Amino acid sequence: MKNQRFVISLMFLFLIEILTLLVFCVKKNDSSLDAVAVNEVVQTIQNNWERLSSPSPPEAIQLPQNARNHQKPGEYQNPTDLDYVVLDLDGDVLFETAPGLSENIHDAVVHRDTILDLEINGLNVGKVIIYNNSAEFLRTQRRNATILFSAVLFVQCCISVWYLFFLNRRVIQPFRKLKGFAERVAAGNLDIPLEMDRENLFGAFTESFDIMRSELKKARIAEAEATASKKELVAKLSHDIKTPVASIKAASEVGAALTEKISAETDISSPLLAQISGNYTQIVRKADQINTLITNLFTATLEELRQLSVIPVDMDSSELKLIFENADYLQRASAPAVPDCLLYADRLRLQQVFDNLFANSYKYADTNIDLRVVKTDRCLFVSIEDCGGGVKAEELPLLKEKFKRGSNAKAIEGAGLGLYISDYFMKEMHGELMIENGRNGLKATVRIALSGHSI
Repeated sequence: MKNQRFVISLMFLFLIEILTLLVFCVKKNDSSLDAVAVNEVVQTIQNNWERLSSPSPPEAIQLPQNARNHQKPGEYQNPTDLDYVVLDLDGDVLFETAPGLSENIHDAVVHRDTILDLEINGLNVGKVIIYNNSAEFLRTQRRNATILFSAVLFVQCCISVWYLFFLNRRVIQPFRKLKGFAERVAAGNLDIPLEMDRENLFGAFTESFDIMRSELKKARIAEAEATASKKELVAKLSHDIKTPVASIKAASEVGAALTEKISAETDISSPLLAQISGNYTQIVRKADQINTLITNLFTATLEELRQLSVIPVDMDSSELKLIFENADYLQRASAPAVPDCLLYADRLRLQQVFDNLFANSYKYADTNIDLRVVKTDRCLFVSIEDCGGGVKAEELPLLKEKFKRGSNAKAIEGAGLGLYISDYFMKEMHGELMIENGRNGLKATVRIALSGHSI
């Protein structure tokens, strides 16, 4: 609806401009004088010629501007709105309606004034110069058109500035939020919801995108639970298989030993006994091979997602401010001063680390956050502490393990992978993630290596 109003208002203003321009261009400047008024002026001057040509007409030789409206009774009166000058045959001025008019024939010709002869009884007694006001009329017309155009353009500029602000707030900013949301989802961060604003043009898309995030998160949790169950089953089967394999190996070793003992006691070198002894030895070797494969399979179930690549490079510490802003979308922490230095980190993975830490604080503590940054000679420490009371001391070492969470988080949705993955990312960036109980709640400290001190 606002877009329609804006377009209609602009079209209306453009229409006014076009109509004004057409009127200004098409309208002819009527520079011709009113013949009736001219005749009336001439007739009046001729009728009052004796008064005008008298040696000392009372206050009628030169009258101030608008004198026609203020003349005394008995004085010569200008019967029209025309400005003119009356000259005698010698070129002397007998009367003028306003100062600044053409007072001789040469000036009148240059100014394109109307010059008429005055005749009394068939004799030429003088001339009347009627002022040509077409130039003044044209200037007035141009001035009015300029004022109108300026006013319309000013209104258009105001509307355009307002609409740019409207587009930035309703279109550009929502697009940027959607872009940042898509980047976080692509990076695997599904805990941060997308802020919904139904008033902007993309309100429905925003809601649909957040529903998609929620469904992806549910699918991720279900996948994590299925993966955990599968790995637990594999680990259990691996342990159960080890027992019969160990029994087979032990029985084979006993058989091989008995075969060698029989061969030694009877002092008989039989090909059959040698074959039996070789078979037992082969069984023992295969049992060892199976045991090694089972051990590898059991170990593989304890490994985490190593396919997430981490590529640390040199990055300026000023980028941490934007990382903090993106992670702290509820603005629970005040932005601290970040010392100027060169870090050695993967920006995308570092964003994921702080996204996980802030999301955990929102989810489990839901309090204000104390965010601090301290620089040393070799690294930069970033501490994040909430006021949620922390966790049990014996549970702290388990928080960075996969699928492990504190006992106070049982009723809260989560997969127990955030801190494990964050710890993995920091190790790959030659940094460290430290979890401890602070004064008011759980405290997470991220140690980021400085460039040149990453080893």
